[in-house]
Amino acid sequence: MSAMARASASASAAAAHNVFVYGSLVADDVVRVLLNRVPLSSAALLNGFHRFSIKGRVYPAILPVQNHQVIGKVLFGITDPELHILDEFEDVEYQRSLVEVSLLESSDKLQAHAYVWSNANDPNLYGHWDFEEWEGAHKESFMKMTSGFMEELELPESKPRVATYESFYHQDAEK
Repeated sequence: MSAMARASASASAAAAHNVFVYGSLVADDVVRVLLNRVPLSSAALLNGFHRFSIKGRVYPAILPVQNHQVIGKVLFGITDPELHILDEFEDVEYQRSLVEVSLLESSDKLQAHAYVWSNANDPNLYGHWDFEEWEGAHKESFMKMTSGFMEELELPESKPRVATYESFYHQDAEK
């Protein structure tokens, strides 16, 4: 049974979503911290978008750009509560949108949620974001920040993820 067939079989058991990820959430370790599991996934391509670096941030943004494409992966079988966690994690900087992606192993096209940068005219976006570079330079500290975010999320007065990110990395810079 293919990953897609398993995902659609599990989707019929409960409301499940496909989510296209292209940045820190490509790392299974980060997803595990957020969702307490690593969902089935498949490498995928999003046409008509570009993945930018963001000045002062270690994570990327995507925006529609003609004749560009972003390679990432689709997480299958994301439940409503998990989608809520991802919404909180992506915070107000991103807007969840439905996009069409192509699975790399089969070329099948499917609809998936993707987190698109909210500010299309953001002057802090530049160049191209590289996953391998992020993984080597920032993954370990990003995982600590993500754990802190999840601890915050449990509190009644939780801070937005951006505030958690900024306080974590500001505190890191002072060491």
